[in-house]
Amino acid sequence: MRARFDIVVSGGGIAGLSAAAVFGSQGYSVLCVDPTPPVMAEADPTSDLRTTAFLQPSVAVLELAGLWERYKAHATPLQVMRIVDAGGDQPEPRVSHDFDAADISEQPFGWNLPNWLLRRECVARLEELPNVTFRPGIGTRRLTTRESAAIVGLSDGTSVEARLLVAADGRNSPMRQALGIGVRTTRFGQKALAFAVTHPVPHENVSTEIHRSGGPFTFVPLPDRDGKPCSAIVWMETGVEAARLAALPVPEFEREMNRRSCGLFGRLTLASRRTVWPIISQIAERFHGQRTALMAEAAHVVPPIGAQGLNMSMADLTALTRLMTPDNLGEAAPLAAYTRQRMPDVALRVTGVGMLNRASMLDARPLRDARAAALNAMYSAAPMRRTLMQLGIGVR
Repeated sequence: MRARFDIVVSGGGIAGLSAAAVFGSQGYSVLCVDPTPPVMAEADPTSDLRTTAFLQPSVAVLELAGLWERYKAHATPLQVMRIVDAGGDQPEPRVSHDFDAADISEQPFGWNLPNWLLRRECVARLEELPNVTFRPGIGTRRLTTRESAAIVGLSDGTSVEARLLVAADGRNSPMRQALGIGVRTTRFGQKALAFAVTHPVPHENVSTEIHRSGGPFTFVPLPDRDGKPCSAIVWMETGVEAARLAALPVPEFEREMNRRSCGLFGRLTLASRRTVWPIISQIAERFHGQRTALMAEAAHVVPPIGAQGLNMSMADLTALTRLMTPDNLGEAAPLAAYTRQRMPDVALRVTGVGMLNRASMLDARPLRDARAAALNAMYSAAPMRRTLMQLGIGVR
């Protein structure tokens, strides 16, 4: 006999696990599946060494999910975001502007945590919820939708039925493809290296984004490691250059990263292995189908600039929790309203982050000079700076 759930979540990344936690906390019966079991230890050779900064608006839905209480003890506040242009002849700062959260709020912009730790805490939360079933190692293969339910075929040969299917199964979402929903994809010819470093100069909870060419080199604050200040680094470069850097022996790689960092935090020492991630922008034609909601990278993908990616996913989840009730769960009207609510904001952010990324990639010196002048003019005006901060974190 086919098992029935209120909600099936396809995808066990941070977004999918968070969705299972929030709906489970609301009392729905939930099944969450993912073909790849989550890696929950930093030392694991396949762990995700990237970090996530949860911006202020994401905290409410994380509290609703019972996750924020678990995250707080591990979170590093992000009080200041610093933009540095180093596009001159030598890799050294020539324009620098600080965005201080105190100018618009009594709280930090957000709180930074390692992705592997987020997965660990999400899984621990799901284990506390008796109405949530998490089946790692099982994926979604087939989808049949009716007015009354979604019938989801799983990779173990069984099928399950749900009033609502939440597709949080990544940029190549099999559930989105099963619904025939197209996507618009932009490729930048870039990849990102993600790793951790220690350094002698404290970061003082400042996230620092250094622009030269190829893409930003970003420091994101982490707790101290072995008694030394520590930061996560996301270094975006052209695909060819990223591959070259990833293959360098550690001493040569450290020389390259110290040159690119402009010495802002003193000499950097590599404190983890290096991982490489492709960079694209992508947006789905719509964020729903019959009995199905698309969220996270199944709906939208942006380059890792301005901490937008997972926070857009949390905004998806916030909208779904507000629109769905036990009486209308998975019905056509709230699903159509979900697309209407989320599409304008997502489209704006996908376009805006794409433009910022292209500006950060500029290689020709005259274009880099023009970028520095434009950044200086924009960021020097206090009203413009406050507006950009409010837009960036999603606070009106």
